[in-house]
Amino acid sequence: MLVIYESMGGNTKRAAELIGGASTFLGAETTVCSVTSVDLHALAEADLVFVGSWTDGLFLFGQRPGRVGRFKKLPWLDGKHVSVFCTYALKAGGTVGGLSKVLSRKGAVVVGGQAIKRTELDAEHIGQFVADQFEAFVQQAATT
Repeated sequence: MLVIYESMGGNTKRAAELIGGASTFLGAETTVCSVTSVDLHALAEADLVFVGSWTDGLFLFGQRPGRVGRFKKLPWLDGKHVSVFCTYALKAGGTVGGLSKVLSRKGAVVVGGQAIKRTELDAEHIGQFVADQFEAFVQQAATT
């Protein structure tokens, strides 16, 4: 398991760490790293990759993944199962969808995603998200 994140104010890093902890709790060996320092060995070995960003844009419209160019520089993700997440304050808008498109263009199979409000950065909310994504991954892997 690998968790890759881009964080500006620390919320997405915190979400990534919680996702890593929940994944480890569920029995997966997990590595958490920034999008600017991806552990290539962990990426090659990972069956499921969580990728997350903060939400950039105006409060009411124009939301998108923060520093999306960094995600475009990720290595080719040919067939990797990926779950996307974003953190936001007021509105996530198209952040999850935008990041999903970027990763799909890199060859990823997006199995799901979640917008996480910064007030919901706790083990309960994140743990449920991770459990749901594990289940989606298992179902997707069974059909491919």
